[in-house]
Amino acid sequence: MLMNVEEIKDYLPQRYPFLLVDRIVEMELGKSIVAYKNVTVNEPFFQGHFPNQPIMPGVLIIEALAQAAGVLGFKSQEKKPKDGYLYYFVGADDVRLRRPVVPGDQLQLEAEIVTNKRGIYKFACKASVGGELVGTMTIMCAERKVDVN
Repeated sequence: MLMNVEEIKDYLPQRYPFLLVDRIVEMELGKSIVAYKNVTVNEPFFQGHFPNQPIMPGVLIIEALAQAAGVLGFKSQEKKPKDGYLYYFVGADDVRLRRPVVPGDQLQLEAEIVTNKRGIYKFACKASVGGELVGTMTIMCAERKVDVN
């Protein structure tokens, strides 16, 4: 299953500059997802992190993984933000970041559903660049019904 950024925007409420998933290259509904974030020198966060040696902030790597996991959750349930549903990021455990992500990298984002109980999802996640592990973590997201007025 492939999704481009326009299709991804149907399943995520985030928009530029905070939409951190560019493409979905694999998805097994109810199980797992593989997505990409193309990291460019024009990312707004590089202006301050760090001007002379740009590095993608680790918290944004975590956010990118949470967004990929959110697409998997939404798509698996066939729910969308426009229908009044959101996935809130509620936690990350066992976070390990192993190498910096810099302009020009293509960040591969992988998430696998570990559990889904009463709308609380737990995902086993990993990020890599060119086959080299960037980080691993367990991410939790909570599905919530919201007013879409």
